[in-house]
Amino acid sequence: MSKYIKPSTGEVKTQGEWRSLNKNVSLPRTWTAATLEALSLEPVLEAPKPDCTELQQVVGNGTTTDANGNTVEAWSVVDKFADTTDEDGVTTTKAEHEAAHTASLTAAAAASARTTRDAKLAETDWTGMSDVTMASDMTTYRQALRDITSHANFPNLEDADWPEAP
Repeated sequence: MSKYIKPSTGEVKTQGEWRSLNKNVSLPRTWTAATLEALSLEPVLEAPKPDCTELQQVVGNGTTTDANGNTVEAWSVVDKFADTTDEDGVTTTKAEHEAAHTASLTAAAAASARTTRDAKLAETDWTGMSDVTMASDMTTYRQALRDITSHANFPNLEDADWPEAP
């Protein structure tokens, strides 16, 4: 969504918001430099968001001027959680919120890893049918899949952590 700034006031609005403020002006669908000049506006250029952790979030923090004198989006990294107090006066600390969030992420990763494991086992189920003799390397592979939950990196497994199919 394109944003534009009126340098004289510092107001930043979307194209739709500027159109609403200028209802009596016929504006083209695509704004050119001449359109911006007539409205005394400048574009706000997109800027990459900074990296953050799972316990942080990136929020818009207005605009700033880059080294070339362009107006660009400004970003801030803030904590995702804070101490809270509910209507009964019970306070939950930031650390408790973070622990609950981390636990839910870990549970989701574990569920995903188990789903992957179950799919890999299902792909080899045919080797255990009564009319097929299961090879020892297949038995070893299937046991390694069953034991994946005791892997040191579980539940945050990488491709290299999974056993190789024979």
